[in-house]
Amino acid sequence: MARLRTHAAFLAAAVCLLSASMSQADEHDHTYQHGEQVVVWMNTVGPYHNRQETYSYFSLPFCRGPVKTIGHHHETIGEALVGVELKFSGLDVRFLEAVPHTQYCSVKLTDDNYKALLYAIKNHYWYQLYADDLPMWALVGDFGEGHTDQESDGDQPYIWTHKRFDFGVNGNQIVDVNLTTGRRSKLIPGSTLTFSYQVNWKESKVPYEKRFDKYLDPAFFQHRIHWFSIFNSFMMVIFLVGIVFMILMRTLRKDLARYRQDDELDDLERDLGDEYGWKQVHGDVFRPAALPLLFSSLIGSGSQLATVSGLLLGIAIYSDPHTGRGSLVTSAIFVYAATSPVAGYFGGGLYARMQGKDWIKQTLVTAALLPGLVCGVAFLINFIAIYYNAARAIPFGTMVMVACMWLFVILPLTLVGSVLGRNIAGVHDVPCRVNPVPRPIPEKKWFMEPWVIVLLGGVLPFGSIFIEMYFIFTSFWAYKIYYVFGFMLLVFCILIVVTVCVTIVCTYFLLNSEDYRWQWTSFLAAGSTSLYVYAYSIYYYVFKTKMYGMFQTSFYFGYMGILAAALGIMCGTLGYAGTNMFVQKIYRNVKID
Repeated sequence: MARLRTHAAFLAAAVCLLSASMSQADEHDHTYQHGEQVVVWMNTVGPYHNRQETYSYFSLPFCRGPVKTIGHHHETIGEALVGVELKFSGLDVRFLEAVPHTQYCSVKLTDDNYKALLYAIKNHYWYQLYADDLPMWALVGDFGEGHTDQESDGDQPYIWTHKRFDFGVNGNQIVDVNLTTGRRSKLIPGSTLTFSYQVNWKESKVPYEKRFDKYLDPAFFQHRIHWFSIFNSFMMVIFLVGIVFMILMRTLRKDLARYRQDDELDDLERDLGDEYGWKQVHGDVFRPAALPLLFSSLIGSGSQLATVSGLLLGIAIYSDPHTGRGSLVTSAIFVYAATSPVAGYFGGGLYARMQGKDWIKQTLVTAALLPGLVCGVAFLINFIAIYYNAARAIPFGTMVMVACMWLFVILPLTLVGSVLGRNIAGVHDVPCRVNPVPRPIPEKKWFMEPWVIVLLGGVLPFGSIFIEMYFIFTSFWAYKIYYVFGFMLLVFCILIVVTVCVTIVCTYFLLNSEDYRWQWTSFLAAGSTSLYVYAYSIYYYVFKTKMYGMFQTSFYFGYMGILAAALGIMCGTLGYAGTNMFVQKIYRNVKID
């Protein structure tokens, strides 16, 4: 209990540090005076079916408006990482001042310009704009009678050259904006395209706080299937917890009764008895895991990931991250950095309890394990993005900023947590003495082998979350904004309970077959959930999307690999933590000679 209170106090201190680090003021109050400039930002352009394959808007032969001077836009680290690349449109838009149909620039269709626009139209390119942080989208052009996926080479390509902005105003704030494209112009080599715009203003009753609601899709995210999946997962939790309680508790009671009866027998009768089961490995069950440095580093990283996930869900529920570009990514980076002591504390404490000596190396591995995985995959994908000249290419300055954050924030905080963990939670306190010589592991049925238990251990945890995975994938890889973080929090809690229960059952069967290698087995059995998540991502890519091309494919499978690995580490840590409490409990209740 004292150790649990220490852990709770440590987590509370980390949360306080996080709260202090995240307090900041708003950049803009989004209020305007009559005639004040409203900036229209051009963001990115790219193929509709490849959401992450985006390029700078002006990489196509578009032109800017007449306004040349504008205050610099300060890009956040989250915007840089998600590929936001805002460029000033040059359009002269003033608050509450209507603009009639006005031509603002023209482009000569040279051979290169014609080929670039034709390629964009053939690949269904569309672009994104922002006005007062409200997004707008429009197609570059289409073919023949209109936009279809079955156009032929003989169809006439057209480009939309007119933009009409309809702003909704509530008081002195913009609460709505719509973009309508018009005037289809034929794409003919050697011709000149003239671009125009128009601005209209109207009163709106939409409150400022609800101006993003029109971008949400309640019919999709709050569909009956979504509610049914939550209910189904909840019933699975009740059933699984009941099964664990009934089977394990009754079985353990029977085992304990048999062991107490054995204590009443003399030595000869005991030697003649047929002893088997989890009690027989009491001298080896608390033997340190193989590769203790790697194991403790994974547990430390998983503890931090679980903490970050819980805090981010709380932040998302409270702050509506869809209202800010890249705000959730920015929050995730700073939350991860601020909770680095959690990884050091739990990883360093476990390494000390396993009698590890090279604690400096263990701290470095803990601090670099997950950031190294993410940065390694992102670095490879970044090469492809640079080759494509895509907006997703991470700027060099952002990479330097992330490296400095790891070197001067994450690493020192992990070191502090490791020192605290070794001194507070590093005492090797186990119920049973460890034998100097390892006990031979007897032969057992094939389905009791650790690799079988590991593969089967992730089935039920994945079954409890796979419906939510569909909604998450759709919001990230398609054009939906995920906002039902209350659902995600509930699914997260269900995942924790299911993972812990399944891992306890798997560990009990393993120990009952007199195999004491439970640490890695419990971690991998829970972590195998990630294998099923990655397999589902392959199914989703093949059957639910129309993605194509090397860039989008590498981006998809690279970042899905990161997601699966992080989920596996977190689930593995949760499974090990629950199993460790279970093992400690049952062996404290056994009388050992």
